[in-house]
Amino acid sequence: MRHDNDSWDITTSVGSTALFVAASRALEARKPEPLAVDPYAEVFCRAVVGEWADLFDGAGLDSKPDHILHTAFGVQFVNFQGARTRYFDAYFAAAAAAGVRQIVLLAAGLDSRAYRLPWPDGTVVYELDQPQVLDFKRRVLADHGDEPRAQRRAIAVDLRDDWQGALTASGFDPGLPSAWLAEGLLMYLPAVAQQALFAGIDALSAPNSWAAVEESVPMPTEVFEAKRAEERAAGDDGTFFTLVYNERHAPAEQWFSERGWAAEPTSLADYLADVGRPMPAEDPEVGAMISAIRLITATKG
Repeated sequence: MRHDNDSWDITTSVGSTALFVAASRALEARKPEPLAVDPYAEVFCRAVVGEWADLFDGAGLDSKPDHILHTAFGVQFVNFQGARTRYFDAYFAAAAAAGVRQIVLLAAGLDSRAYRLPWPDGTVVYELDQPQVLDFKRRVLADHGDEPRAQRRAIAVDLRDDWQGALTASGFDPGLPSAWLAEGLLMYLPAVAQQALFAGIDALSAPNSWAAVEESVPMPTEVFEAKRAEERAAGDDGTFFTLVYNERHAPAEQWFSERGWAAEPTSLADYLADVGRPMPAEDPEVGAMISAIRLITATKG
């Protein structure tokens, strides 16, 4: 169970979800017509001894028919990761084209955008996350021999602490436009921390700044608790429902709009249909989870 001041590395608690995301991005990249290609996702999985490395090193999904990525949820999760990656890649391309040169990845995890996107000269990418997660990422990419395509500054900080001070201490200038990303993050923060995160973004954002957020509508409490009980009964503590908070401080579109940002929401279900990966009608549970997710882009006037 989550608790105040808990921490993790790349294979435990919240950190392990980054490997699930990386594996999904890697599998998406192997499709004949991928929505997005992250060449580093498989590199991260191979660097970890265990099931995620096995996906690409001989054992593979075919030898594990009960693997979660074989389920209806897993298939849609891979589609979701491809679509989500495509959406936020396009968001950063638009922000860069608008002249933004400060990029902030909140809970960066195994995000490789500093290495794979064509950033304009002078761009600085700030990556905030737990120290052990950032250390794993640094070691793997250094061993792989790659250099970032922008100036990258890794900031080891818990987003429940004073991340704003850590960011500005690392050279971030609140007087210049910036582009922020909270991807796959809000569900791992209690509502009070979500509020502090939004407030911090707003306080540090100069005019012409951008913000992108992925959010989901909380499940009915009884449904969420039933799902959590299922995980425990199956001996799956620490897989998903035991790691997330079924809370939302406020809808991102509403929160940012009330503070002078122009916010544009996109339903994940609609976006999947737009990119040719519609939800399967035969699985209402998966459909309900996807329908609860929205991707929001906001710009500050």
